[in-house]
Amino acid sequence: MSIILRSISYIHPDREVLFRNLTLSLATGEKAALIGPNGTGKSTLLQIMAGRLQASEGDITLSEKPYYVPQHMGQYDAFSLAEMLGVDQKIKALQAILQGDASPEHFTALDDDWEIEERVKAALEFWQLQHLDLDQTLQSLSGGEKTKVFLAGISIHSPKIILMDEPSNHLDTHSRDLLYAFLSGSKATIVVVSHDRTLLNLLPVTLELSHNGIEVYGGNYDFYKEQKETKLQALQEQVDDKEKTLKQAQQKAREVAEQRHKKEARGKAHGQKLALPRIIANSRKGQAEQSTAKLKEAHNEKISGISEDLKELKTQIQASKVLQVDLRKSDLHQGKILIAAKAINFAYTQQKLWSSPLSFQIRSGDRIRISGNNGAGKTTLLHLITGKLSPSEGEVYRADFHYIYMDQEYSAIEPQYSIVEQIEKFNTRHLQEHELKMLLYQHQFGRDMWDRKCADLSGGEKMKLLLCCLAASDNTPDMVILDEPTNNLDIHSQEVLTHAIQAFTGTVLVISHDQYFIQQIQAETTLELG
Repeated sequence: MSIILRSISYIHPDREVLFRNLTLSLATGEKAALIGPNGTGKSTLLQIMAGRLQASEGDITLSEKPYYVPQHMGQYDAFSLAEMLGVDQKIKALQAILQGDASPEHFTALDDDWEIEERVKAALEFWQLQHLDLDQTLQSLSGGEKTKVFLAGISIHSPKIILMDEPSNHLDTHSRDLLYAFLSGSKATIVVVSHDRTLLNLLPVTLELSHNGIEVYGGNYDFYKEQKETKLQALQEQVDDKEKTLKQAQQKAREVAEQRHKKEARGKAHGQKLALPRIIANSRKGQAEQSTAKLKEAHNEKISGISEDLKELKTQIQASKVLQVDLRKSDLHQGKILIAAKAINFAYTQQKLWSSPLSFQIRSGDRIRISGNNGAGKTTLLHLITGKLSPSEGEVYRADFHYIYMDQEYSAIEPQYSIVEQIEKFNTRHLQEHELKMLLYQHQFGRDMWDRKCADLSGGEKMKLLLCCLAASDNTPDMVILDEPTNNLDIHSQEVLTHAIQAFTGTVLVISHDQYFIQQIQAETTLELG
């Protein structure tokens, strides 16, 4: 075995249990995706495997020292490329030796790795980072370049165990293809935390982390989804059976109560006829009442037990189901020209963005992907389409239409507002307070969340809140513009957005390197920027 976890638990300093008693083993060369809802501890577990965090309980055995590709959010900006690649000491030692310094410590640091510079150069070229200097700090790099620095370290060190946390984040399409090819061809033991469904489908084992532990599925993400759907159907069948049993139990309780009532009435009439002494009559009455109470209690316990089981099953189904959101239908007829661009270009300085001017039309009902490498001007083109920018040359015709712009930060959500305040700002339909709160509930925002500040919401929660706000607005969008919308969403939230866009009948413009998402929303037309 390459990785063995034995009863691993992690408890936060405030005593909150993140997960408990996780047991797992992965064979040498096995490749697995680690998935699960946000907050279940996927990144924490990966850091424990990597030796970056100490488990609260349990132990872990790894056959080799792992190589860890972290999810970066600026915490490594002060480090140089050489430091993050783990080659700074070897490079310094080699350079000192080549300059004539034969100190023993340099040879110790180099450890006979005389080809280190060639490997570093080759790795940087593979990931298209050859223009970077090893002394640069990560602060000077783009998000995609930072990710590729960590990936380049794999080629340099050739580790036998690789742990990756969101390795495709910030990567353009070409770089993602390089990553996919690497994962497919690698012989290492690999564990990947990712929301990239194309990547997840390349991994033959899926590990689902939840508050109940780790469940292993012997297949890729699509196989996992099929298995989950089968389980969901089985749960629904159990609900149907439980509801049938509950009705039968309630009916039986009513029948027994009616029979007991009739029997007591007959007994009372019979006692009056016989003129039984009061003490005997009272004794028989007490016995009948005790018998009735016991029978009633037994039926109530049975009904209560069935009801609790039913509630638990429905909770499991609700947690597994994808929220269905209706963006409502655009009033524009299909095929109406919304945008007509004629020979447009744009320049922030003297240099024009595109080597050739762009000419295109966007019609109502179109689904268009705007594609190009990082820096190709994709977001700029969206701003030209929406009128936020004017072209440096050429013309853009815009019809009268309403659009909603969804970027990866969901910046249409105001951080200073509470959830209730945010939906009230969109309430141009003038819905009553109880109707707004019903909308929030339908979009999975319970009463306990209504006063939360939007700044504290996750990407998925912001996305669902924005869709909820659109439902409160009478200004139905004719066009939905998506700018890297899945970057900060967990898989469940991605599915919510995917279903909403699939059902939308208006125009969709999307910038995304997520090929799975592009296929699912059927953005079959591509506007390529070069």
